[in-house]
Parts: sequence; structure tokens; C-alpha cells
Amino acid sequence: MTFDRHAPRRGWSVLALSLLTTFLFASLALAQETGAEPAPKPSTGGPFAFVLHFFDSLGWVFGPLLGLVSVCLFAFVVLLVLDLRMSVIIPPGFVEEFTDTVNKRQFKQAFDLARNDTSFLARVLTAGMSRLQYGLEDAREASRNMLASIKSSKEQLNSYLSVIGTLGPLLGLVGTVFGMILAFMSMGKGGAINAPELAGSISKALCITLAGVGLAVPAIFFNAFFKNRIVHVSMDCDNIADDLLTQMYHNSKKPGPPSGVSAPPASPTVSGVPTGMTAAKPA
Repeated sequence: MTFDRHAPRRGWSVLALSLLTTFLFASLALAQETGAEPAPKPSTGGPFAFVLHFFDSLGWVFGPLLGLVSVCLFAFVVLLVLDLRMSVIIPPGFVEEFTDTVNKRQFKQAFDLARNDTSFLARVLTAGMSRLQYGLEDAREASRNMLASIKSSKEQLNSYLSVIGTLGPLLGLVGTVFGMILAFMSMGKGGAINAPELAGSISKALCITLAGVGLAVPAIFFNAFFKNRIVHVSMDCDNIADDLLTQMYHNSKKPGPPSGVSAPPASPTVSGVPTGMTAAKPA
């Protein structure tokens, strides 16, 4: 005797089909007894008709207002995307060129390189190097103050996304209340209630709510995304700027080669004696 593992599934399918058939026959019998005919399904006119109805419902007040808010949302998102790219925060080519210049002890050229660059890291390094003559801790404090200033400016720009995320549903709620007031005003005139007209007024009010919520959803998402992005790139910029300032400070403390004598190329050492060199014989 074998067990069919599909038997329970078939049993549930047969039971569901039986219940559905019974429900359909009972509905038809009840309709025949009462003499009622099934109501025709209302036609919505397709998605294009819904789009036309949606924009028509916004009107000349809430349409331009919500359109202006949506344009501001798009502009803030594009600005933050462009400003928070890693190539703008920490350019790889700038880090390599700055490190090579510092290792060659060309400190004036390194300062000019950072001052003429527009990246966040270059601005932080410029602020730190301007105070490096007073000590490493002074330079670190100046660079972190500059980094905090840059971070604050980006957080202020990102805060507008939070404002839009809060303002969108409120504008939609105002439009909904306004539409409901007009609907109830038409009902209060007396006489027979025109159901299609009342439903149209309520539909227009809900379309304004939909537009406000539709603005709030991307605004809240991008606000959280850019907030985490700002924290991440700020930490990376702080760590790299601290390493470069420390490297520059220690290279500046090393004794330079004598005037007019070029520094010999570094060679590997064995037990403290450069390879290829022998000790001088005593006279």
C-alpha cells in the first residue's frame, strides 16, 4: 500500500470547489426568488481615465502647490546625491598625490594642492594644515571643526526632506477636509441626494490625500538614507584627514638632507647597516 502525498492537497481543492459551487448556486437561486438582477460592474475607464481624474481633482490650488513641493523634493534629492558621492568627498587621486607630495617633503606644494581642491577632504586638510605649526592637536581640532561645519550644511539640506515628508500628508489632509466640506454643503441644500455627485466630490478629496502621501513616502525614505550617508562619509573623511595630518606632521619633524645634497634613495638594511655598504677599515 502506497501513500499519495498529494491526496491532502487534492482533498482541500475538492472541498473549496464544492463550497464555491454551492455559493454560486445559492446566489443564483436567491436572485431568481427575489426577482433581482445582478448589478452591472461599474467601468472605471482604465488607468488613463484615472490619471485625468487625479490631476483634475487637484484643482488650481492644490495642484500647483503640490507640484512645487514635488519639484523641491526632486531638487534636494539630486543635490544630495551629487554632493555625497565618494569621488566628491574623498577623491582617490587627490589622496595619492597629496601623500606622494608629503613624502617628498614638499609641504608648501601639499598645502597649495589641498587649498586648490574643492573636495570635502581637501577643505578639512586645508583647515588642519593652517594650524599645524601650533601642534598636531591644534591641527586636528581645526580640521574637525571644518568637518563639523561641512556636515552641518549637508544635514540642513537633508532636513528639508524631513519637512516635505511631514508637510505632504498635511497638505493632503487640508485638501480632503476642504473637499468633504463641499460635499456636505451640497447635501445640506435639501432635496434628493445626488449620489454620483456626492461620490465624485469625495473621490476628488481623496485624490488630494493620495498626492500628499505620495510625496511623503519618497521624502521620508531619502531623508533616512542621506542621514546615514552623511554619518558614514563624515567618519571616513575624519579618519583619512587625521592620518594625512599625522603623516605630514611627523615628516616635518624629520631632519632634512643637507643643503645642496640630494637625499639618496632608500635601500634595504640588514642589522642596521645599508646593503652594499661595508664598514671603513681603521687607518
